[in-house]
Amino acid sequence: MKRLLSIELQKIWMNKASRILTLTYFILLSFIALIASIKFDIGPFKFHLAEMGIFNFPFIWHFNTYVAAWLKFFLAIVIVSMMANEYSYGTLKQNLIDGLSKKEFILSKFLTVVLFAFGSTVFIFILSLILGLFYSSYTEFSIIFSDLDYLLAFFVKLTGFFSFCLFLGILVKRSAFALGFLLVWSIIEGIIKGTLAFKIFPDSNTDEKIMQFLPLEAMSNLIVNPGPRLSVVKNIGSQIGIETDIDYSINYTAIFIVLAWTFIFISSAYKLLKNRDL
Repeated sequence: MKRLLSIELQKIWMNKASRILTLTYFILLSFIALIASIKFDIGPFKFHLAEMGIFNFPFIWHFNTYVAAWLKFFLAIVIVSMMANEYSYGTLKQNLIDGLSKKEFILSKFLTVVLFAFGSTVFIFILSLILGLFYSSYTEFSIIFSDLDYLLAFFVKLTGFFSFCLFLGILVKRSAFALGFLLVWSIIEGIIKGTLAFKIFPDSNTDEKIMQFLPLEAMSNLIVNPGPRLSVVKNIGSQIGIETDIDYSINYTAIFIVLAWTFIFISSAYKLLKNRDL
């Protein structure tokens, strides 16, 4: 496994665009810390994000993983480009000629996906721990390390999403078309969701029960929007009559669904490669 992973990392690092995108991704992740510096003072109204409790333990695990998940598209570009380059530069065929099996080839790509997801998770863990220790009003050990399952959900979400990108990269062979297909699929899920919610099941939550099995929706369900959890948002919501009492805990059903999709994406990628004439 170490040999397979080293081959892939070398390919990514030797490619200037992939190297820049990867570094940009982790740099942008670190910019989450800059949120603490956002302050607005307009007369008696003061808007200080850090003082609103977004970096309080254990809320910070929820907030940072939710925000960081939006940046996953940078690595998605790297992953689909990684596959497109295999076809464009002929390295896939050369690797197979040199003795690498198709199974080992897919495994090397999947290991890279898992490494990216794991590296992102560790990065967010360290960043959140530092920010929390500096800004949080609660520093008891039991509070600091509660709700760490958000990190698990974050890891599963990235692994599933990157596996989807890997599958699309093998299916389409061109990075631009693969990313375009990803966008089209998200639109399709949106149309299905709207049709189920407003046309077929307008008076029930049956649409949610059906949509939870679609890949992007399942990934989205892993970490819900943490905004309404903030006390200031709850106060505003109660004053204007908006319900903010939502279940923010990790949905383990969604985790199993995303893991199932991950298996489907990787096994499908292998079958495509196995049956394709290179």
